[in-house]
Amino acid sequence: MKEQAEAVQRMQDYIGEHRNETITLADLSRVSLFSPWHSYRLFKQWTGLTPSDYIRRLRLSTSALKLRDGQCRIADVAYEYGFGSVDGYQRAFLREFGCNPREYAANPVPLYLFTPYGVKYREIRKEPRIVENVRNIFIQVIDKPVRKAVIRRGVRAEDYFAYCEEVGCDVWGLLTSMRSLCGEPVCLWLPEKMRKPGTSIYVQGVEVAADYSGPVPEGFDVIDLPAAKYLMFQGEPFEEEDYCQAIETVQTAAKGYDPSVIGYRWDRENPRIQLEPVGTRGYIELYAITEA
Repeated sequence: MKEQAEAVQRMQDYIGEHRNETITLADLSRVSLFSPWHSYRLFKQWTGLTPSDYIRRLRLSTSALKLRDGQCRIADVAYEYGFGSVDGYQRAFLREFGCNPREYAANPVPLYLFTPYGVKYREIRKEPRIVENVRNIFIQVIDKPVRKAVIRRGVRAEDYFAYCEEVGCDVWGLLTSMRSLCGEPVCLWLPEKMRKPGTSIYVQGVEVAADYSGPVPEGFDVIDLPAAKYLMFQGEPFEEEDYCQAIETVQTAAKGYDPSVIGYRWDRENPRIQLEPVGTRGYIELYAITEA
């Protein structure tokens, strides 16, 4: 099973790196080290999608972000992402997202973007472990402005894995489609005053401007976040399959840190913030602080 998952992961990685190029089943067979037919079968078995459907959804979601962020012609985007005609691209975009790309470019709304979760990491779970290798943790004081957060609450979740089981993993794709003050979605551990009865401490959301008046997806809430100082804990870059250990290392360091050495104390009135674990930059969490 491990050999199969790694083969499919290699195909996913190849698709991600060459999403703007022509990708054939022979290409995927070459990186998977299996025959074309067996590669096709394994890919569909592990991802739930055929390679062509997976590539199409990834390209459409990437193109949506380009339309959201840039002044670009629909035709240029269509051909850049491998669609043979503008009409074909528009039909595919409409089927995937329920709106026309031209209308979306003029007025971006939250979309459930396709999130290509790697199959190799799906079964990894965060389990208690002893962090044997001491690694560098970089700490920096940063300021967050007055802002709002558009969030999707869970029920009892206290971490990512429980949240995904309660709410699902598709929320992240929707949040990615929304413009964020910090450039990406965030996960939050909410203080008691920001929680609703019967909802989780752990939520996912996107930070937006204090005067945000844009669309709020169904099932989401908007909360106010005051200006606050944070200690940002950032670990060293890590291999993607080691993300659980990277998280554990940073959280262990933060738990043992005393902010009074730099004249602060922990601020329990503001949420703790988690960024998506990205191996090339290291794992990042932010803890609110206030002057001691």
